[in-house]
Formats: sequence, C-alpha cells, structure tokens
Amino acid sequence: MDIFKAIKPLIYKTDPEFAHNAVETIFRTARRCPFFFNPLIKKNFIDDPILNQKIWDLEFKNPVGVAAGFDKNATMISAWPALGFGWGEIGAVTPKPQPGNEKPRAWRHVEQEAVQNAYGFNNEGVKVIKERLSKIYPFILPIAANIGKNKTTPEERAIEDYKILVKELKDVVDFFVINISSPNTPNLRNLLNEEFIDNLFKELKPITKKPILIKFSPDMDDTDIINLSNISVEAGADGIIATNTTVNYDIINSPIKRGGISGKPLAARSFEVLRIIAGEVFGKVPLISVGGIDSAEEAYKRIRMGASLIQIYTAIIYKGPGIVREINKGLIELLQKDGFNHINEAIGVDIPKKLKG
Repeated sequence: MDIFKAIKPLIYKTDPEFAHNAVETIFRTARRCPFFFNPLIKKNFIDDPILNQKIWDLEFKNPVGVAAGFDKNATMISAWPALGFGWGEIGAVTPKPQPGNEKPRAWRHVEQEAVQNAYGFNNEGVKVIKERLSKIYPFILPIAANIGKNKTTPEERAIEDYKILVKELKDVVDFFVINISSPNTPNLRNLLNEEFIDNLFKELKPITKKPILIKFSPDMDDTDIINLSNISVEAGADGIIATNTTVNYDIINSPIKRGGISGKPLAARSFEVLRIIAGEVFGKVPLISVGGIDSAEEAYKRIRMGASLIQIYTAIIYKGPGIVREINKGLIELLQKDGFNHINEAIGVDIPKKLKG
C-alpha cells in the first residue's frame, strides 16, 4: 500500500485506459513467475472458515470478487489470488471481437473517487477467450463469464448471441452473468423487459447446467426492479447482480456526457437497488452486490442486506491492490464483533422481516 500511495499521483497523470493496459501487461508477463505471485498470495489471500461459502456447489474462499471490466479478455486470472480475490468475473465477452467505442473512453473523477467509462464491450471475442480459458480451467477460484451481444447485432437477434456465448463457454467457466444493463452498447438496456428475459432464460437453461445470473441497471425505476426481480427468478435466473454503472450524471461534479459512472458516488443507489431486490427474492436465489464498495464496512452493509457475495473494481484504482485484503480482514472483525460465527449468519439480517415473507 505504501508503494501504491507513492506512485498514485503518477498513475493519475496517465490516461485511465493506458494505466489499465499497463497493469494487464504486468500481470500477463509475471503470471508464470512463482517468486512474484506466491508472496502476494500469502500476504493478500484471506482463506478463513468464517468467510468460506458454498454457493451453486462452488467453493468461495472469501466473498470479494473482481467485477467485470477489470479482466475483459481473461488474461489476468492467475493474478486474482495474488490480489486477494475469492472469485472473479471476466468480460464482457461478445461472440465476435469488437474494438469498442472511440477513444478516449475512460475518465477519472479523483475527488469523488469515481470512474466513468464508455468502453462498449471491447474484447477479443469468444473464440480467443475460450481458448485462453481452456488453458487455465478449472481454476482454484470460481470464474464467471459476463456475456453481452455484439454492437452490430440487432435486438431481435440478441438471444442468438447469448446462446452462442453459453454454448462456447459452458465448459470453461463456472457460471454466467447476463449483461443487458451496460449503458455503453446502444439500446442494450431495451432488453431489460419481461418478454426478453423470459425468452432468454427459456433458450439458455437447456444449454447448460451451469448457473446463469442476470445483472441489473441502477437506473431502472423501482417498480421495474421489483417486477423484473420476480420475473427473472420465475424465468430461471440462478442469481441477481446489482448493479451495473449509472448514467445519472448528476452524481458527478463535472461529468462527461458519455458512458457509465462507477465508484463511491454510485454506492447509495447500488445499495438501494439491492435493498429492493432483496425485499422481493431474498432466499430464493443468491444476490451479489457491486457498486461503490470500497471498505469492509460498506461490504458488510451489503451482506447484511442480503448479498452473499460482493464485487469491487473502482476501489482498486483509488485504494490500491491491498483493498481486497483489508475488506476481508475487516469483514472477519465485523462478523466476530456482532457475534456471528459464519458469514451465512449475517446475510440478510437487516432485511425487514415483513419483506422476508
């Protein structure tokens, strides 16, 4: 962390996408060097029985996962344990390779500890990513694939893209996350509707026995969140992730009117969406919370409101690579302080009883 604090001003002078690509290059180069990773794993990876969970028959050593967007092309999976993550999500992956939107397409809002991105699902395509995953799978940590349609695929053919992705990746990942909530692919959020979700799961569930989750937007109306939470579970969703980035530019002092915002300013709305979803479907499917989580206290708040797992990304940019260790160690302390013997005992304890049914 001291090293990170020393170089942080220098990092913030570089283009955000350039900085991200530099980190990726470092991890890709160093992934075959045990002398580089082993000390970091020993230092950062928290494997304590109080945090161990079995969800969807998968073993999660700790609840903190790396959110989609960090490892778009599955090139940094070997680094996940060294950073302390208990699981991770690659992607978004699309059937065909695509370059994404025009640059610049990422911006920092340092004073507010936020990031804004308009990447647009830039990735190398499912064939390349599948080949890369086949060399490392099964991995020591659960791997999720965030999957999305290509920009050029019309809405009426979107389900075909998702079918291709599940068929191609079902043997090299542990579960899927349906991404129809990114603001960076034109009209993608139009697919967040009852008919599409119902048809999507009818088409995907026969293809694989692997869990299929859906990711929600924080910009949905509360009524839609309630409705689509129930529709998704009824349609066969094995879990819900809340939330993606927001296009509510009012939460940023000097926003770029492009793309979605992540980080601390999103925390309040992300938590509110989790609260609404938990009030509808908690206990029916596991919930995952992401958006503005940058401390053990915030992670614990999400867990108590029904999240079995949490994810971070922007927090790494502002808090440094030690943040995952800090969150997991802090969670252990908070659980013990409140008299819990296991994380499962804390999940959902703050959901009002009337909402639990």
